[in-house]
Amino acid sequence: MTKHLRVGIVGLGDMGGGMAERLLAAGFPLTGWNRTRAKAERFVERGMTLAQTPREVAERSDLIISMVTDNAALDAVLEGPDGVLAGLRPGTILAEMSTTSPTRVRALAERVAERGAQLLDAPVLGSILTLRQGNLLVMVGGPREAYERAEPAFAAIGSTVRHVGEVGQAKALKLAANLNLAVQVVAFSEGIVLAEKMGVDRAVALETLLGGVIASPALKYRMPFVLQPPDYAWFDVSMIQKDLQLALDLGHELGAPLGTGASAQETFSTARGFGYTNEDFAVVFHAVAKAAGIARDPASIPPYASPEAKS
Repeated sequence: MTKHLRVGIVGLGDMGGGMAERLLAAGFPLTGWNRTRAKAERFVERGMTLAQTPREVAERSDLIISMVTDNAALDAVLEGPDGVLAGLRPGTILAEMSTTSPTRVRALAERVAERGAQLLDAPVLGSILTLRQGNLLVMVGGPREAYERAEPAFAAIGSTVRHVGEVGQAKALKLAANLNLAVQVVAFSEGIVLAEKMGVDRAVALETLLGGVIASPALKYRMPFVLQPPDYAWFDVSMIQKDLQLALDLGHELGAPLGTGASAQETFSTARGFGYTNEDFAVVFHAVAKAAGIARDPASIPPYASPEAKS
């Protein structure tokens, strides 16, 4: 199956590039395109064919993966004479793996069908790290027949591949997951700040809470960034706010109350107001701490003194 399925990727950033590495390692014939050519050229040495346009990727592939940052970037690679839609052929599959709205991807599926092709809604759960480890969860919505054809490529990208229903439903699950993650990170940050205001050492509070029942896998790998930020943002404040807004918009559309998500969005807006926009979104801890009067450098934080000690 692998040697017969020609795969194309449009968008070779951190996540798309990681997918390309795993597909090449699995032996898939791969064609790729990226807006910044330099990011794509490193894959040529490993056997990828570098396309000049997104349309060329579609023309050369049986399965086309789009993995871009937002709606504007998706429009840029799909539309126009050099876009993916112009290159789709009957029988091909477009797997839209970006985080976009369910409503939008359903409209896109109709346009893809007009060209005799099929669309799969296929976002992932995980980070750059879990992608490198091969531990992503790939959620897929769309026709079962198209899913079965594309499944070998998805299995090369992630350890778990799950068909969850119709087009749009996988995007909804992705937004549900990121909504939950954002709320967890904000609540955990508030808990650490509360303990620190009481005089508990930040590192001690972090280690203790991450060793208890409240620590989800996501918190365990992300919240140590409170003490030591990553070399570059895995997922910055602007990106988590984008996903939160998509979730809130969907909740409004469906009549689903998302109060904690709305509160988390406001807290991330505070982080952006403090100038933390381009840092990994775990930086929201420092926004909460700053609002509580705690300096970002824990060495400058005075020890807690109880009212009794002051009297």
